[in-house]
Amino acid sequence: MGKIEQQDQKEKERIESVLVSLKKQFPLSVKQEKFCNNACVKRFLKAKGDNVKKAAKHLRACLSWRESIGVEHLIADEFSAELADGVAYVSGHDDESRPVMMFRIKQDYQKFHSQKLFTRLLVFTLEVAIQTMSRNVEEFVLLFDASFFKSASAFMNIVLPTLKILAEYYPGRLHRAFVIDPPSLFSYLWKGVKPFVELSAITTVVSSLDFEESLEYNDFTSYPRASSLRFDPCSLPSTAKIGSCSSSRFSFTVSHHLDSLKPWHLTLTDTSSSKVGPATLGPALISPVNARSFSFASPATRTPRGSINTVRKSFFPSTPLPQKTQVMDHATINHPRTPKPSFLQSPALFFKKGCHVSKADRCRESFHPFLKFYRRPYDEMTYRSKMRPPLGGLISIVSPQLRRRHMSISQRF
Repeated sequence: MGKIEQQDQKEKERIESVLVSLKKQFPLSVKQEKFCNNACVKRFLKAKGDNVKKAAKHLRACLSWRESIGVEHLIADEFSAELADGVAYVSGHDDESRPVMMFRIKQDYQKFHSQKLFTRLLVFTLEVAIQTMSRNVEEFVLLFDASFFKSASAFMNIVLPTLKILAEYYPGRLHRAFVIDPPSLFSYLWKGVKPFVELSAITTVVSSLDFEESLEYNDFTSYPRASSLRFDPCSLPSTAKIGSCSSSRFSFTVSHHLDSLKPWHLTLTDTSSSKVGPATLGPALISPVNARSFSFASPATRTPRGSINTVRKSFFPSTPLPQKTQVMDHATINHPRTPKPSFLQSPALFFKKGCHVSKADRCRESFHPFLKFYRRPYDEMTYRSKMRPPLGGLISIVSPQLRRRHMSISQRF
């Protein structure tokens, strides 16, 4: 018998020991026996370090909690308002067939709903996600959209009970949890509470604004937070001059060929239609105001096109540049020497992959596969179609019977 077979045999013995000690306390119902399958007992054993007594005590407490919540009697009709608003739902499945749950709870939800009702909604969503799992899948992903919250403490009252329920009554189920766009003070509160939260190692705080330039979602017209207020030269019409000032002394124009520093310039051309006289200003018509206005023009505008290196002669020269007093010798400049790696450092640092990747980049990369679930619009009918009886409510229970009756009637004729 190999080592793998011996480990499997010991694991089966531990699972049987947990079930035997559990049945000694009180007999299990049919639904409780279905819940306490080998995979469930294995997760509780793993959470308690393969300790049979602790795993049996933990599983017994979980069964009592499920009975007090009434998990077996949860149906969708109880949460019709939450399902219509998309407060909590299963958004889809990732590449490894793990269900991804989305929680979009508003700040005033706790004012009109009790903590027990929120717990029932959370458990209902978790049970729907577990129903949609494939045979070899045991984990799910949790996304918290905190953009509706302005108070960090109010949102903390949502996150902490959720993580506590997952750690105590759904051990080994959570793959990753992401808190998206929390209030500004949430990060400080999370740092203080994080050492006391069991699932804090797999809980990440991210910002959706870091993914504006994603290649998969480059159309941000429907996302107002992603729109930029920067000046876009491509949006300008292709005209030689755009806009002008109504003054008769000078005109304020924006050229199509924009300067990187000053996309505008002032000229001495008269734009007034009621002017009588020469088209350009002569020396007698130029005032100090015009000269001062002309000095604000950019160097590219003051220099004629095609002769950048030539000096333009005008009546009023631009602001002079400071003259060079010394000729710098680049050979005499002492550049700082690049420090060489010390021999005291471990050689593993030079071969370690990802040592240059920061923590923020790792969080961003871990959330990127779930970005599509965060931006995917909510559809109530699609979510209800994932529910199986009895969680789906009366519609999911009655509709199969109606279909069978319809088929039997149609077959008569």
